[in-house]
Amino acid sequence: MDSRDHKNEWHRLLKSFVHASRGILKTARSERNFQIHAAAACAVILCGFLVKINITEWAVVLILIGGMLSLELLNTAIEHTVDLVTDKQHPLAKAAKDAAAGAVCVFAVISCIIGLLIFLPKFFW
Repeated sequence: MDSRDHKNEWHRLLKSFVHASRGILKTARSERNFQIHAAAACAVILCGFLVKINITEWAVVLILIGGMLSLELLNTAIEHTVDLVTDKQHPLAKAAKDAAAGAVCVFAVISCIIGLLIFLPKFFW
């Protein structure tokens, strides 16, 4: 591999981050549920600082936040893909969208339960 190949690889890598950032920003601007999850993430981070959660709790909280936002991005991608394939009401299109939304919902509920396990003892014990 000569130096031009290395430069090309770095350029491709940089472009992939640019595309990813564009996708995140577009979703953040246009999707209400992503905005809600991002606001909740900010509130949880603030609470984490206020109640001084430990390093392990921070790791769990950040994994949950990253997972939630990632799932919301995937849900948006699935919705856009289904909309691109068909604009008609189709049972399989509905099933795909509902399953993706269900995945987000499951993770959100579990994240809330874990959040309560981390934060409630800080407020009441």
